[in-house]
Amino acid sequence: MIELPRLGFGAAPIAGLYEAVGEEQARATVDAAWEHGVRLYDTAPHYGLGLSERRLGSALRGRSGFVLSTKVGRLLVPNGAAARDDQGFDVPAALRREWDFSRDGVLRSLEESLTRLGLDRVDVAIVHDPDDHADQAIAEAYPALADLRSQGVIGAVGVGMNQWQVPLRFVQETDIDVVMLAGRYTLLDQSGLPLLDACAGRGVRVLAAGVFNSGMLATATPSGTYDYAPASAEVLGRARRIAKVCERHGVPLPQAAMAFPARHPAIASVVLGARSPEEVAANTALWQRPVPDDLWAELEAEGLL
Repeated sequence: MIELPRLGFGAAPIAGLYEAVGEEQARATVDAAWEHGVRLYDTAPHYGLGLSERRLGSALRGRSGFVLSTKVGRLLVPNGAAARDDQGFDVPAALRREWDFSRDGVLRSLEESLTRLGLDRVDVAIVHDPDDHADQAIAEAYPALADLRSQGVIGAVGVGMNQWQVPLRFVQETDIDVVMLAGRYTLLDQSGLPLLDACAGRGVRVLAAGVFNSGMLATATPSGTYDYAPASAEVLGRARRIAKVCERHGVPLPQAAMAFPARHPAIASVVLGARSPEEVAANTALWQRPVPDDLWAELEAEGLL
């Protein structure tokens, strides 16, 4: 069983998530993560149409002692139209994504990822967003990855989603090692608790991602989007109440947002995206600061957890 570091680096932002990032900044961001002791790195073909894998692989090449995860489920195929990507990444769309959770599709996806990464293996291969393909992902994608795991080609098999119901099926119906759960166990949304409890019972380790709920919890004063859409008045008000409690305990809201999921026994790692060395430095500094137990007690007493 592979060892999962407690803090991870999410490599979607360095591939132009929402806003383009230059080559030098992307490399400096990964270098900063390494210098701050981060040894878990997560990427995917989806992120910047392969740009994340290319940039991350280049930065990690020649280094050792890290854990790397990438994902399967979207093949990148030539796109005839010259355009910009329309799925959240500020990159040219010379390629397009094509869903494929078949055995052949998964094997092809992983082979192409290794080529982009410039590496000979990944530690964790994650079935990515099979929301509308759950049956095929369980029947075909998982066994293909399980075979690679048994051959030592990959170290672990995972599933990664923004919902908890399909990952729960994986936990119940397969011998999966890892779940990456984005945004469903945070200060604002604990709906994924049934999945986490099931993972704890089965020994499945969870990577907590999306802990800022796409921006709402990323700054000391709540603002911006919640789960990639404008926040409702109810969500914004609740986030502001949580922030006030945090302030009373001398804890910035982002620090509490990072620390909260790590309290559950199923959570092995918290994965934080970053687009600049400054973000990496800020995140790691907050991660290393202790959070007083009284903060959690007050949030629970106020009905905010």
